Amino acid sequence: MQFLEQFVFVFRQPLDPLGLLETAQIIELDPATWGFTNPSAIIEPTGVHGLPRATLGELVAHLRDVYASSVGLEFMHISSPQRRSWLAERMETGARTAVSRDIRVRMLALLINAETFERFCHTKYPGTKRFSLEGSESLIPALDAILTHTARLGAIEAVLGLSHRGRLTTLESILRRPGRDLFTQFEDIEPEKAMGGGDVKYHLGFSTDRVDANGHSMHVSLAFNPSHLEAVDPVVLGRVRAKQIRHGDVEHRRVVGVLVHGDAAFAGQGLVPETLQLSGLPGYRTGGTVHVVVNNQVGFTASPAEQRSTPYCTDIAKMLECPIWHVNGEDVDALARVIEIACEYRAQFASDVVIDMYCFRKYGHNENDEPSFTQPLMYERIKQKASPVEVYSKHLIEHGVMSAEEVLAMTQRRVAELEAELQAAKVAKQRPDAPSMTAMWRGYRGGITEAPEETDTKVPRAVLEHIADAMTEVPPGFTPHPKIERLLEQRAQMGKGERPLDWGMAELMAYGTLLQQGVNVRMSGQDCSRGTFSHRHAIVTDVKTGREHLVLGQLHHEQGLARIFDSPLSEAGVLGFEFGYSLDYPDSLVIWEAQFGDFANGAQVIIDQFITSSEDKWKRLSGIVLLLPHGYEGQGPEHSSARLERYLQSCAEHNIQVAQPTTPAQMFHLLRAQVLRSLRKPLVVMTPKSLLRLPAASSTLDELANGKFHRVLHDETADADKVTRVLFCTGKIYYELAEERARRSDTATAIVRIEKLYPWWPQLIAAASLDKYAKLAELFWVQDEPSNMGAGQFVTPRLQSLIAGRAIRYEFIGRAESASPATGSHNAHVIEQQEILGKAFGRP
Repeated sequence: MQFLEQFVFVFRQPLDPLGLLETAQIIELDPATWGFTNPSAIIEPTGVHGLPRATLGELVAHLRDVYASSVGLEFMHISSPQRRSWLAERMETGARTAVSRDIRVRMLALLINAETFERFCHTKYPGTKRFSLEGSESLIPALDAILTHTARLGAIEAVLGLSHRGRLTTLESILRRPGRDLFTQFEDIEPEKAMGGGDVKYHLGFSTDRVDANGHSMHVSLAFNPSHLEAVDPVVLGRVRAKQIRHGDVEHRRVVGVLVHGDAAFAGQGLVPETLQLSGLPGYRTGGTVHVVVNNQVGFTASPAEQRSTPYCTDIAKMLECPIWHVNGEDVDALARVIEIACEYRAQFASDVVIDMYCFRKYGHNENDEPSFTQPLMYERIKQKASPVEVYSKHLIEHGVMSAEEVLAMTQRRVAELEAELQAAKVAKQRPDAPSMTAMWRGYRGGITEAPEETDTKVPRAVLEHIADAMTEVPPGFTPHPKIERLLEQRAQMGKGERPLDWGMAELMAYGTLLQQGVNVRMSGQDCSRGTFSHRHAIVTDVKTGREHLVLGQLHHEQGLARIFDSPLSEAGVLGFEFGYSLDYPDSLVIWEAQFGDFANGAQVIIDQFITSSEDKWKRLSGIVLLLPHGYEGQGPEHSSARLERYLQSCAEHNIQVAQPTTPAQMFHLLRAQVLRSLRKPLVVMTPKSLLRLPAASSTLDELANGKFHRVLHDETADADKVTRVLFCTGKIYYELAEERARRSDTATAIVRIEKLYPWWPQLIAAASLDKYAKLAELFWVQDEPSNMGAGQFVTPRLQSLIAGRAIRYEFIGRAESASPATGSHNAHVIEQQEILGKAFGRP
């Protein structure tokens, strides 16, 4: 931690409440490189102004006597003179503006609420992990001030994201969740209701309607959060964007996102810059996020020198050219001034703002941790520290704002309130259950279904023809690329039934028909408007002007909102955003597409901690769709596999859907069903690559008009009386198996495609094999992937259970187990593929 380099204003106290500034790293500064001007202006990092070359001691004395402050602002990295001038003027006037008595009393009361709650929990539940906020209690009045100011500036909703530290206090003091609910979590009653599900108390979220001291109403949501630091950041932003769209908030003023970070996590977690990068992009902007860094000056056991290569944990935020305030968290008046200015800056310039609040962590990483093993000097000093409540209450008493008796009465009332809540928790008979499935989620459902549902996804042929005609028209004077012009002509023929539909057309028809029904469609991902494999072309570009045309944008005058955004080269950040969006827009089709299926590896934390488990942990549903290109075509280990096995390993309790459709019509009906039914489950789709242009993998317009999605595609060509072997498979290998069967003139083999692998419905599988083929003697599972990958390990025990007790031989057929998904040699790939086909048919 080094002294502020660019902008320092004089209030009362040193920036660092622990006083480590002078004793720790100030020696790294070279006085010859520092310049100084009037303390009400900028401290310039170059040149020497008014201070000759000095010794280290003289420099430290100068900083202490003239520039030592509770607040520092970094803003000279902002290129806009207008914004810099605005900040300089507001900081000047703000430094001279007194904080009103009412605000001071409220902030002290919130400090007391936070400290008393933390100490109460520490006393009543000793040794229980809660990730205390003690030493950083100023976060609570800070959050209250942020919500108050953003409401004054027009916000009617806020979404908060923060990690486990201080979450319980935030729930109780800011969202006003009754203390008895939280204490009942400590009591852990009715454990049988939480078996196999739920989450720890310091991960839980909550929503409430709040009316502030000024009479402004605001709906506030604290997002559920896993232990993975900063993973919730893009989720919060996605939720904010969805709420803004729902409110018609085109100026991004009515809904605000607030993210609370730790100093080590803000500097170290890659999701932070991924999330920051979204702030100015058209598909993801929310009008600026308020970031608060709870700077404990230690990360678990790591010192700042071990955490980062930059002077400040917030330096990564300079990429946005947003202002960064550093504030002593014990100077609550200074904190109040900074928050007011920061919120006004966000409203004025639709920009992120960062408030780096220096404080300390009273205990170790958790209450049972011993911090003096690794930070003995710091924790010796912390033992001697007065609490933020003691510091601020003393200040208010000295300035005649309150009396000692009033402060004591505040604390006593708070203790009595908590005692009453504790007694209520002690006699509670039921585990507290936060409300869910309210507001826009009414009418939707999750849970386990007893039987597969059928959703009517048919569309009248006349409607299909109209949508295809509208999609293939370009605006007057628009000049598409010659190849795109031919593509549009071919799609027009598909829309008239004169040509089979390919994947790109069927997919766009799914979106178009939903839009025509008033459903919003949102898709984002790397290069998704064109498609990685140049198959979609949802947005076409005028080759003469560069103007873009969204082919889904003018289908009907009352159509839904169509938005397709090419994302930055980010997986976790963008997928987290889209997941968050889906949480607050259940009536919209929300899609994230990976450039290649294995790119989802970079978003694994979002998949594991949110998408596959949010219903089980938090009772939060999502209908997000993941499109993951998958298929073995000899392109090497990196872009062959979308790691189907990982999603199947996560399948339980009908938490997600995993599908691999093999025809354009199947894709059409699958996507439509996802949003037209009331059940909301994430959908993971292994999408094709080579099948996109395979003539055999095409569909007719009538299949869209009159068909439906089939979870299992039966073999309609095999003679049931002759079949002795059934090959089960999923994905593109079906077409290779079908071609090989035709080449061999094999009449004894049927090929069955499992189009949706999960939920797994054994009765549908049996109907496609055991119940259909009386002479069945062999049942094989055939896949492209190595035996330790793909669907084999998932389907094998399930297929074996179907044939248990029957004289039917089972065999798995695929590549040998491998540490990587595929070979890098195309010729080796061909040899391996031929071996699979040979084994499937029992002879060379």
